[in-house]
Amino acid sequence: MYKQMDVNIMKLMEDFDTDKECRDVLVKLRWPNGVGCVRCGSTNIRNNYTRSLYDCGACGFQFSVTTRTIFHDTHLPLPKWFVTIYLMCESKKGMSANQIKRTIGVSYKTAWYLCHRIRAAMQDTGGTKLSGTVEADETYVGGKVRGQGHGYKGNKAIVVGVVQRKGQVRLQVVDDTGKATLHGFVKTHTAPDTENIYTDEHPSYAGVGDGDTRHATVNHRIEEWVRGDVHTNGIESVWSLLKRSINGSFHHVSVKHLDSYLDELEWRQNNKENAYLFRDTLMKLLSAERLEYKNLTA
Repeated sequence: MYKQMDVNIMKLMEDFDTDKECRDVLVKLRWPNGVGCVRCGSTNIRNNYTRSLYDCGACGFQFSVTTRTIFHDTHLPLPKWFVTIYLMCESKKGMSANQIKRTIGVSYKTAWYLCHRIRAAMQDTGGTKLSGTVEADETYVGGKVRGQGHGYKGNKAIVVGVVQRKGQVRLQVVDDTGKATLHGFVKTHTAPDTENIYTDEHPSYAGVGDGDTRHATVNHRIEEWVRGDVHTNGIESVWSLLKRSINGSFHHVSVKHLDSYLDELEWRQNNKENAYLFRDTLMKLLSAERLEYKNLTA
C-alpha cells in the first residue's frame, strides 16, 4: 500500500471506490501469508466469491475479512470507512461527527458511531515506556460556567500527560491532581532509567525523581518558561492542540468519551513520522474487537 505522503483524498476515492477493492486490501493486510480460519487457524479455506465469504474446510466455520474486527456486521459501505479513516488520520485537529456526516453523506448517529469505532481501534494498550528526557504536566478541559470566575474548575475534567523529547506522548483522564495520582501516572509510563523528568512547580510532582532520574521544574507563576534545558514546552504544545481540537473541531466533548478523543490525539501524535499511517490504522481496525453501539452509549 502506498505511503502517507503519496495519498490524497482523490487518489483514495479512485483506488478504493468499491467494496471489493476495499476488501481485497483488507485481506492482504489481515492475512499476508494466505487466508486462515478466524476460529481454528486452518488454511484449508474455500472462497465463496459471490458473497465475499470463506468456508473453513477443517471446522466448517464461515467468515469474511471483517469477521471479529471493528468492521464486523457494518452496514456502511467500506469506501466510506476508508475515507473517514483517512480524514481522521490526516486532520491534525481531528474531524467531528458533523464534519464526517456532511463529507460522506450519512446520518449524525452513523457518523458518531463510526468515529468512535475508529478511535477505539486507535487505542494503544501496549506502548513502550518513555525514557530519556520526559516532560509531565496536567490540564483542565471544559467550558466556562456563567456566573463563575475564571478559575472555576467544578465542571472541568483533569487530563494528565507525559511526552518524551523527540518521542511519544501518553495522555489520560484522572480524578484528581494528588501526589499519588500524578506519581502513579508518571511511573506507569516512564522507564526506571529515565534521565530527566521536567514539570512545573505543582507540589504533587515533588519527589517524582529518584537516584536514576533527575527532577527539575520551571516556575510558571513568575513567568519562568525555560531555564537551560528545563521546560515543559513539549507537553504544553500537546495541550494547545487538544484544546484547539475541542474548540475548533468537536466543540463539545463529554467526560465519558474524553479518553477516546485522547487516544485519537495520541495515535496521530505518535505517528507523525509514520510513512504508512493509513495502512497501520487499517491494521489496527482489523485487530480490534467489535464495539457495539449499546455498549458505547451505556
